[in-house]
Amino acid sequence: MKEVYLDNSATTRVFPEVAELMTKIMCEDYGNPSSLHLKGVQAENYLRYAKETLAKLLKVNEKEIVFTSGGTESDNMALTGCAFANCRQGRHIITTQIEHPAVLKTCAWLETVGYRVTYLPVDSSGRISLDDLRGAMRSDTILVSVMHTNNEIGSLQPVAEAGALIKRMNPNTLFHVDAVQGFGKAKIYPKKMGIDLLSASGHKIHGPKGIGLLYIGEKVKIQPLIHGGGQQMNLRSGTDNVPGAAGMAKAAELLYAHYEEDQARLYRCKRYFMDGVRRIEGVRINGLLPGEPEGAGTAPHIVSVSVPGVRSEVLLHALEEKGIYISAGSACAARKPQPSATLKAVGTDRSLLESTVRFSFSVYTTEEELDYTLRELYDKIPMLRRFTRR
Repeated sequence: MKEVYLDNSATTRVFPEVAELMTKIMCEDYGNPSSLHLKGVQAENYLRYAKETLAKLLKVNEKEIVFTSGGTESDNMALTGCAFANCRQGRHIITTQIEHPAVLKTCAWLETVGYRVTYLPVDSSGRISLDDLRGAMRSDTILVSVMHTNNEIGSLQPVAEAGALIKRMNPNTLFHVDAVQGFGKAKIYPKKMGIDLLSASGHKIHGPKGIGLLYIGEKVKIQPLIHGGGQQMNLRSGTDNVPGAAGMAKAAELLYAHYEEDQARLYRCKRYFMDGVRRIEGVRINGLLPGEPEGAGTAPHIVSVSVPGVRSEVLLHALEEKGIYISAGSACAARKPQPSATLKAVGTDRSLLESTVRFSFSVYTTEEELDYTLRELYDKIPMLRRFTRR
């Protein structure tokens, strides 16, 4: 049976070069970088390569890169670490209604320990208003957290403009960006964009699971969440994940080496797929900017589709039977079926909240795979709608 993987926002296939490098590190150069002997030095060299590579791609200092276990830890460290370290300056935080649960649930927890959080609304395309951000800023605002790319509908936030606004209104307010879905798909330069903290994850960019990074600007006050042996400048203790860090760096290096070519091809895939989906009666594509039906101004790899009359889980499993793998929204909520906060925030009709699926592409996605998927959609959706009516 043909296999088509279109759930790349959930996770990606590891590049062969990444797997090869990690295997070498795990089986041959497996030393602990804290050890003083040759094996330890070899491991330390891999860590140095990883930090130098990722710092160069972000145009930051390698000392500003801290490796974590993934995007969730990076988000938690950014929010909680900065909230505690800067509480004397204030206890007000700003975020948006469509953040990843790693941000929203951390903010909700911070509210239970005395912090106040403002949740910015978004428009029908999933973007915040800079006027709303300006109006929410206060003298005691210590942190603003805005995601770069929404993981469900692919909306892009005006991150650079938000960073400039925040620093203009209060240079001491820290700006965190969750770039888990954006890193590897966009060129993001924290220092140029007014970003103080940035989260990224390895397994979204054809690297391994269990590794992520948090960029922390050199002047940022932050408290560590994990205490122990003092690794990573006392910011994140624990034995360094050498194969993970090297694998993430190698994946990012490979992606950005062909950035322009891959971006253009992903957008072609997105436009091609959206054109095909629009032939299905009643479907709605979520997250598009008004007047931009081709998907400009949105992420190149995500297409969110609402299919009236068909439950998302039903369509997911119908396509799975044909070897096509997609997502019923987001794969980041521990398989718990619940209405999407993002879809509700953009004003999606209640009847469509449980009828929305996400297709997400990668550099491996082909037009042939999209044609196969579209043919199955044309076949399955009318049949499933008739079944639902009965």
